[in-house]
Amino acid sequence: MAATSNTWINTKLPSSCSSLKGASCSPQTPSSFTIRSNKRRSNYNKIKCSLQTLHFPKQLQPTTTTTKPKPTKENKTASTTAAPVKDWNLIQKAAAMAIDFAESALASHERQHPLPKTADPRVQIAGNFAPVPEHPSTHSLPIAGKLPECIDGVYVRNGANPMYEPLAGHHLFDGDGMVHAVKFHNGSASYSCRFTETNRLVQEKSLGKPVFPKAIGELHGHSGIARLLLFYARGLFGLVDGKNGMGVANAGLVYFNNRLLAMSEDDLPYHVRVTPNGDLKTVGRYDFNGQLKSTMIAHPKVDPVSGELFALSYDVVSKPYLKYFKFNKDGTKSKDVDIPLKVPTMMHDFAITENFVVVPDQQVVFKLGEMMRGGSPVVYDKEKVSRFGILDKNATDSDGIRWIEAPECFCFHLWNAWEEKETDEVVVIGSCMTPADSIFNECDENLKSVLSEIRLNLKTGKSTRRAIIREEEQVNLEAGMVNKSKLGRKTQFAYLALAEPWPKVSGFAKVDLSSGEVKKYMYGGEKFGGEPMFLPRSAWSEREDDGYILAFVHDEKEWRSELQVVNAMTLELEATIELPSRVPYGFHGTFIQSKDLRKQA
Repeated sequence: MAATSNTWINTKLPSSCSSLKGASCSPQTPSSFTIRSNKRRSNYNKIKCSLQTLHFPKQLQPTTTTTKPKPTKENKTASTTAAPVKDWNLIQKAAAMAIDFAESALASHERQHPLPKTADPRVQIAGNFAPVPEHPSTHSLPIAGKLPECIDGVYVRNGANPMYEPLAGHHLFDGDGMVHAVKFHNGSASYSCRFTETNRLVQEKSLGKPVFPKAIGELHGHSGIARLLLFYARGLFGLVDGKNGMGVANAGLVYFNNRLLAMSEDDLPYHVRVTPNGDLKTVGRYDFNGQLKSTMIAHPKVDPVSGELFALSYDVVSKPYLKYFKFNKDGTKSKDVDIPLKVPTMMHDFAITENFVVVPDQQVVFKLGEMMRGGSPVVYDKEKVSRFGILDKNATDSDGIRWIEAPECFCFHLWNAWEEKETDEVVVIGSCMTPADSIFNECDENLKSVLSEIRLNLKTGKSTRRAIIREEEQVNLEAGMVNKSKLGRKTQFAYLALAEPWPKVSGFAKVDLSSGEVKKYMYGGEKFGGEPMFLPRSAWSEREDDGYILAFVHDEKEWRSELQVVNAMTLELEATIELPSRVPYGFHGTFIQSKDLRKQA
């Protein structure tokens, strides 16, 4: 296969380090930045560049072979019906040329019109949102402070990392999935990062360019329809194959049934294996041994008591628009429960309690017809009333679901939920976001994300909602978690990213969900991070907050990345691991204990 540099920014690490310094690292000011590289981080050679001159792997020459995962017993969907480039017949070659010409003409037409910020790559992937190359496992990393002895395993975090320069619109969520891993053992640490080799990425690597449509950045208006038609034309001539998944696997990670699964809600999960030396290897698209026939959202829930995995799947084209299912601890899937919805609805997350699943049916919906009118298919429906569905975990149909309205409530993430039987209520903790569709569609109103307690009364069918933090202390809180060993049960604390200045994260907050007390840990200076990952010290700890926060942090002044380990009880920094590669701001992660790594499938 032809070599690829994995990124349009040519930041191949010369040795143990590389730095990229930005004249402006804010997505709002993406005009230019400086690449500087030297083994010793001194006497930097500086290269001035803008987005238009970033060094992608460009349109690589089509390869004669691909590196797609080989079909295995658990990965029956690895093969593709798309013919390798070397095997194209004359008709296919002519079709490829004609489609490429039409695509170039479309791109030329699109460049005559300004892109909204939510689809402009100069905004969406500027500064430390920009992609990085893969990095093999590097060991014995420099550590300031001392790593707690109880941290023994691997911290993995997912994120969007586009391999190829966008040809048109691009949203942050459109990037190819890349997993970053820090492995801990005996007080030492290693780091690696690898692309998740999805079906679309493998095919695009074989073609040397992006060809799959980008669901958020490109599919707007008539040009979005044109791009869909170009993709279907490629499929018609056997140049690409979308039947075995088109997802990017860039959002969530879960470790279940001895497998690390990388997920985005537009596809099946992908099984990624952590190697003994701390590197990462994609095993393949995972259908739970033929049991899973539909997509799965990126935030499935593992019940800490039963060990079961609970999940949803939504469809934006055909009914049923929503399905619920679960997997037993051994990976055996339940039957699908079709949940009736009038319109296809954005459902990025949900919650579980001890006995129920909590399904949010909110006001951000999919209306594909909006593309015909020149708009986005992701729409805020002001006429719809948000509601939550309460369904028994063991339900075999949706007849018993109880819907309770919660007007003007849009939670992109739900942090926890539990039952309070004395009041016959289900309590849901989430961050209520306004404007609801601001992540997807450009708007002038500033985004607010308010940590909220939503009470759903099963007796009266009514709901109440309150802000957990006092108005004078209000901050945007997005991305985070509770102690996962308490998931679905009443928790005292949540650990959430301080999403300010949006969309950057300047620190994290430890919030007492009962009193509303907020304790902040700030990264300081020009350092920003992402999701705080709470790791309990022990499964038998008496205190809920007895553990540590792990967070990737990037210094935008020095253009260096690190992993910080913070005591969750005292909010004092315990250790800082210096990383050999820049780590872009990303999405969600998890921790896998060493004893579990040894049992990987």
